[in-house]
Amino acid sequence: MQRVLEPEVMDSWEEAVAYDAMDFTEVNTAFAQRAIALAPTLAKVLDAGTGTARIPLLLSQQRPQWQITGIDLGENMLKIGAENIKKAGLQQQITLELVDAKQLPYPNEHFDLVISNSLIHHLPDPLPFLREVNRVLKPKGALLIRDLIRPVNQETLQSLVESIGTEYDRHQKQLFADSLHAAFTLQEIDRLIFQAGLSDVKIYQSSDRHWTAERSFG
Repeated sequence: MQRVLEPEVMDSWEEAVAYDAMDFTEVNTAFAQRAIALAPTLAKVLDAGTGTARIPLLLSQQRPQWQITGIDLGENMLKIGAENIKKAGLQQQITLELVDAKQLPYPNEHFDLVISNSLIHHLPDPLPFLREVNRVLKPKGALLIRDLIRPVNQETLQSLVESIGTEYDRHQKQLFADSLHAAFTLQEIDRLIFQAGLSDVKIYQSSDRHWTAERSFG
């Protein structure tokens, strides 16, 4: 099945509110736990495509000593994220910035851990982003990137969409279908990671709909 692009930035106020209201607690918690397992106790962390900062919030609750920078191109996403951080009282641990992940304003070898959940499928070409990750990550830094896998055919895609449950309305299911259509295959991700110069990265299918690329600290 051919890749079909979706918008790189979804950021109307309505979209941001709807996104924040969707319950990703289970997958976000699993992602946060994996990030903690890969990284040192003290860490400077970059979360690329942070959205409404749900994952930094989970990380800060378990690793209060981490300093987390969350970046996104969605201004309304970041506004809601800032409110979420303020409500949790975690302004000292989490900083949100309006930044293009393909042009990071950070020094070389700056972060101990770079994470990104569900950003890659939004990018027409993820290679500039992955090269920037390689640049700002310390040589032995930890890495955790996770995103959707593009199904092999329309039948598989439809089956995955129907499996997400009756609590999602038709519009939310269409958004999920569009994201699956915009995603990459495992082979494509393997090639992109190699082209970006990221070494010692384990790339694998982590669920019926996700791939993961990871590297432990050190």
